Amino acid sequence: MKFIDEAKIYVKAGDGGRGCVSFRREKFVPRGGPDGGDGGHGGDVIIRASLGRRTLLDLKFRQHHVVKHGGHGEGSKRTGKDSEDVEIVVPVGTLVRNADTGEFLTDLASDGSSFIVAKGGMGGRGNARFATATRQTPRFAQPGIPGEERWITLELKLLADVGIVGLPNVGKSTFISRVSAARPKIADYPFTTLVPHLGVVRYGEHESFVIADIPGLIEGAHEGMGMGMQFLRHVERTSVLLHIIDVSPESHEGAWHDYELINRELELFSPDMRKKRQVVAIGKLDLPVTRERWKDAVDIFAQKGIKLIAFSAATGEGVPEALRELIALIPPQAEIRGDDAALCPRISAPCLRNADEREASPEERPS
Repeated sequence: MKFIDEAKIYVKAGDGGRGCVSFRREKFVPRGGPDGGDGGHGGDVIIRASLGRRTLLDLKFRQHHVVKHGGHGEGSKRTGKDSEDVEIVVPVGTLVRNADTGEFLTDLASDGSSFIVAKGGMGGRGNARFATATRQTPRFAQPGIPGEERWITLELKLLADVGIVGLPNVGKSTFISRVSAARPKIADYPFTTLVPHLGVVRYGEHESFVIADIPGLIEGAHEGMGMGMQFLRHVERTSVLLHIIDVSPESHEGAWHDYELINRELELFSPDMRKKRQVVAIGKLDLPVTRERWKDAVDIFAQKGIKLIAFSAATGEGVPEALRELIALIPPQAEIRGDDAALCPRISAPCLRNADEREASPEERPS
C-alpha cells in the first residue's frame, strides 16, 4: 500500500430544500388557506479521524465529496426530508486547512475526533409560514440556503511516542523491526526506507509505546534536499527521538559531526524540534570497526554533557538498554490507547516479549 500523507479535496455540503407554495383544497373546506411545508436541511460534510486508516491514499482517487440537497417541502404542511451527512474518514493526526486561504481549520489528533468542514444549508420556509391576518394567501415561499463548499488540504502527521532519526542507512529500519512487528524494507544502500513505518513496542505487563521509523535525513533536508522536507513533519508529533549514528563507513567524519548535522536540520525546519528529548546511540555495534570507534565518541559526547549508548539491532546487543532509556523519557500519558492492531496491522501477538527476545516470524519458526 502506498503511503500518502497529503491530499487536496473538494467538499460541498447539501443545499436546503425549497419551501412549498400550496393551498388547502378539500371538499367542504372553503378558503382552506396556505399549507405549503418547509424544505429539508442539507447534510454536512464531516471529517472524522480513525485509527483504522493509515494513509490518505483513498482521497487521492476520490477528490470530490458532494452531499445531496434536502427534500423540498410539500402540501399539507409536510416538511422535506433532511439529507444525510457525508463522513470522510482520515487517519489520526490529520491537519485540515482551507486550500484557498491557508487557514488552519482543525487538528484531528485523537481517535473519533471529528469536524464539520462544510455545513449544510437550511431548508426554505413554505408559504404556510407567511400567513398573517392581513396576508392570508401568500403566494411565495423561500428557496433553500446553499450549503458551504470549499477546497481543503489534508496533511497527515504521524502520531508516535518515539521517532527514529538519523542519516540514511544507519540502521533505523533494522531497529524498529527488532523491537516491534513492523517489517520495513532493509537493504545496504541509502534511502531504502521511502515511507514512514509505525510499530508498537510492548514492555512490562500492559505498557506499550508507538515508535516511528522516519526516512533518512541529509544536509539541506529542511530545504527539500533528499526526502527530508516530505517527512520532517512526522517528527513534530513525537515525544522522544532516538537518534542513531553510524560510525562504520570509511569516509565517516565523526559521530559529533553527524549528531550536529541532523539536529541543525531539525532546528531549521522548526525551532521546537531541537528541544525534543533525545536518546543518542551508536548503531551496528556488531561490526569490528564500530567497536573500535564508539568508545572515542563516548568521550566526545560526555564532554558535551550527552550520554551516548551503543547497540546492535542485528544481534540484539544493547537493545534492552536503548529501550530502557526511551521508556524513561516517554511521558506517562503517551501510552498507546485503543486497538494496537489498528496502528500496526501486522501485529497478531505481543511485539516484544522482553527487551531482547522477539517472537519468531512464521518463516523463522522450526517446522
